[in-house]
Amino acid sequence: MKRIVIIGAGFAGLAAAKALRHANADVLVIDRANHNLFQPLLYQVATTVLSPAQIASPIRGLLKNQRNTTVFLGEVSGINKDAKFVYASNEDHKDAALGYDILVIATGVAHSYFGHDEFAEFAPSLKGLADAVRIRNKVLKAFEQAEAEDDRSRRQDFLTFVLVGAGPTGVELASSLAVLVRTKLKAEFRRIDLAATRIVLVDMAPRVLGTFASELSEAAKRRLENLGVEVRLGHSVDQIDADGVVVGGERVASKVVIWTAGVAPSPVGIWLNVETDRAGRVCIQNDLTVPGHPDIYVLGDTASLEQDGKPLPGVAQVAIQQGRYAGRRIAQSLLGKPSPKPFRYFDKGNMAVIGAGFAILQAGRVRLSGIVAWLAWAGIHLQFLSTTSLRLSVLLQWIWSFLTGQTGVRLIVNHIPLSKQDEHIELPTSGGRK
Repeated sequence: MKRIVIIGAGFAGLAAAKALRHANADVLVIDRANHNLFQPLLYQVATTVLSPAQIASPIRGLLKNQRNTTVFLGEVSGINKDAKFVYASNEDHKDAALGYDILVIATGVAHSYFGHDEFAEFAPSLKGLADAVRIRNKVLKAFEQAEAEDDRSRRQDFLTFVLVGAGPTGVELASSLAVLVRTKLKAEFRRIDLAATRIVLVDMAPRVLGTFASELSEAAKRRLENLGVEVRLGHSVDQIDADGVVVGGERVASKVVIWTAGVAPSPVGIWLNVETDRAGRVCIQNDLTVPGHPDIYVLGDTASLEQDGKPLPGVAQVAIQQGRYAGRRIAQSLLGKPSPKPFRYFDKGNMAVIGAGFAILQAGRVRLSGIVAWLAWAGIHLQFLSTTSLRLSVLLQWIWSFLTGQTGVRLIVNHIPLSKQDEHIELPTSGGRK
């Protein structure tokens, strides 16, 4: 029986695993997290609209009915493509060698600070659930610190939020944060004037949401400004520290800076020692395999593939469609059937939401902005959540928030390591209790 190893249980990896559910093969799914995450809604966790459990599901639960599939919780550190081994580690295993006959790599991307890794200490990025909770903590603490601060200048520093990067993540996070300030928190603080809150969105690009048509980009910018967001374009960030940022030579004092600017692929190209594009993504063929290695598939944001002379975008739909194609192609090859036609991405459109009730949508010649685009965005995002229970939970939360103005989870959760917790435990003396 062939062994198929899938690295990564995101959109692409999970789609590939599900497409192999009836295959006569031993399928092993490796991921460093125990959950599948719906990343497009991460910003709603960071801005208290949803809880982490509403956008993530345990991988084992999603694959529990696939008798041919096993899950390994661990992080891959390397691949030996000649010996056909994947090396993975967790708390109990160090560089465990896991053999494969067919390898599917869907490891996604990590945040990139474009050579300024020192920014990471002061400007967290938004890629996983832990990041979202960390940002939520940082945002909520800023309001609490402003409420307790007597010095007006320092109070304003706590009420100034700077987001670096005006792509979909930055725009959606900035608009959601503006809605949080304008509606959800309005009646909860006594000493601070929330109208003084500044949300600054910075990008060196000439417009927000640069992958959209210019008229949609302009509609998004107007919507952001109507929500109270300051949009600063054409300026790079020169410095980020504990007291704020320097943008185009001007210092913006802020205690909350969030990095939403860039991503970098996982080091798969280095592991495999194969050709990559300038961004470091593995160059693949139109059957999604690595040239010269028909037993290795690379999918999603980790891969570079052109269609009609243009590179495929790093969006969820590309990853899902590639995962399904790879899984079906592998399943057919195991049955000795001819390979399907080369992969071709069907573009269902691109969209971004800018606050409650407003989104932009671009699908071919169709270009929409406003409430209709937002309804389409909501329907599509609900559809692609991993389980029916999550779809229902998120839908009800959105309706509740719309009707009452109340968000999902506004909790500041400080995770204390066990070693620190132990310091606060009072041990009994030899004489017992007094």
